[in-house]
Amino acid sequence: MTANISAALDRAVALFGDETAMVDGDHRWTYRDLDARVRSFDAALGEAGLIAGDVVGVLALNSRAHLVAWLGVPRSGRVLNEINTRLSETEIAYIIDDSATRLLLVDDAFLETGRALRTRCPSLDTLIYCGGGTAPEDCLDFEVFTTSGRSPQPVIVGGDDVAGIFYTGGTTGRPKGVLLSHDNLIANAKHALICLRYTHHDTYLHAGPMFHLADGASTVALTWVGGTHVIIGGFDRELWLETVEREGVTRAMLVPTMLTMLLSEPLGDRDLSTLQSVLYGASPMPTALLRTAIQTLGCDFCQVYGMTEAAPIVTFLTHEDHRDGIAATSPEAQARLRSAGRPIVGVDVVIRDPQGSPLPTGDVGEITVRGMNVMQGYLNKPDETADVLIDGWFHTGDMGYLDGSGYLYVVDRLKDMIITGGENVYSTEVENALYRHPDVIEVAVFGTPDPRWGEAVTAAVVLRRDGDELVEELRDHCRDLIAGYKVPRVIHIVDEALPKSGAGKILKRNLRDRYSPAGQLR
Repeated sequence: MTANISAALDRAVALFGDETAMVDGDHRWTYRDLDARVRSFDAALGEAGLIAGDVVGVLALNSRAHLVAWLGVPRSGRVLNEINTRLSETEIAYIIDDSATRLLLVDDAFLETGRALRTRCPSLDTLIYCGGGTAPEDCLDFEVFTTSGRSPQPVIVGGDDVAGIFYTGGTTGRPKGVLLSHDNLIANAKHALICLRYTHHDTYLHAGPMFHLADGASTVALTWVGGTHVIIGGFDRELWLETVEREGVTRAMLVPTMLTMLLSEPLGDRDLSTLQSVLYGASPMPTALLRTAIQTLGCDFCQVYGMTEAAPIVTFLTHEDHRDGIAATSPEAQARLRSAGRPIVGVDVVIRDPQGSPLPTGDVGEITVRGMNVMQGYLNKPDETADVLIDGWFHTGDMGYLDGSGYLYVVDRLKDMIITGGENVYSTEVENALYRHPDVIEVAVFGTPDPRWGEAVTAAVVLRRDGDELVEELRDHCRDLIAGYKVPRVIHIVDEALPKSGAGKILKRNLRDRYSPAGQLR
């Protein structure tokens, strides 16, 4: 039987049809309601002339429309294109053209952008309005699309058929469209169920961007077991706290920057007792922040490491690992808080040297990944695909090592490794040292051109207080923790939050461009 991600919804309807599937503001749907919406949407796409292989994009804040699109677009062979809302119009136009997206869902925040894209992108001929008001005359109405009561013609779709195109963040140039099949997404949903242990009693809060696969893995997995999706437009501290309390949220995903905002003020008398687990990823969690978060929220924490090309989960640091590390049950347990965890069931991880040979335990090399979750390739980029998919292994471009117990330590991106005076410096090691200073909120370390050393170790730092006089103190702090050649030669104190991608990752390229000497950008 060919696997189709719609199987997740089919199971939920069969077993939990009358239980709550989705909460989005005043909208509450059971699983039967959600199924009816998804089937109507699927049928309407067919009536609008979209056939198998046609691409449907979503450019909107978090909403029930994302959930319907996730489950409804791939159902009959069409391809979902969830678009990063933080990109510029020019970047989105490239994605629309590259993927030949025919139809785009837009809300009030992106209606004008959608209209501009329809004018400039030849393939895009239809907008569906999924905002909160009445649909404009030049758009189709999402509510009408999802309430027709029609059912689509049955088709056999799944397996290696492409279910979605998910564009990388473009941090190293133009975005690449990652082709993920039904098998890829189903495999990673199963991986998520094994490590995160979702059940139909769980209520998951979609606060991180639903266009990102870090949220998407939970979207499919939670649906499979009949849990409840609670959706807010995006992360807002007060709305997040209010929603957790009101809806009895049990599970949530937060990147470290969100946690920093969440803990920036006392929580007051908010009742967050239902919250059982917070999942984080995107960047390392400073131990001090992690300890404060666990004490303040009173729940378990876990971490995933992955990438779009792996749909996305590769490794998992468990609740038990976090509890043991915070309690300092052993030096090894403490050290593991700096790791990304161990490979999840169904995924293999091998560290390789530049020639592709496996490296011994403890040696730093490129992280390579194999599993049913690994992508089909990059859209329209056969050379780039061949560069990273070699003999069934995806070469991630991340540098790391495995310890004797199989825990993965990610030390840097290949492209972010700094070579200064002939020495390799891994930026995450320097960042971890700076994060241990009590006044550091955010930090990014990168290389900038230097006439003597080739590259200078450079840091951009956000501090809790006026920091100009702290520059030398930060250097002294680092000297106590890392070798002298790793200590930042240049430290920039930044007054605002560091620039980030839609996934919450700090955009080092932007910072490198900003702080490199004119005419010397690498």
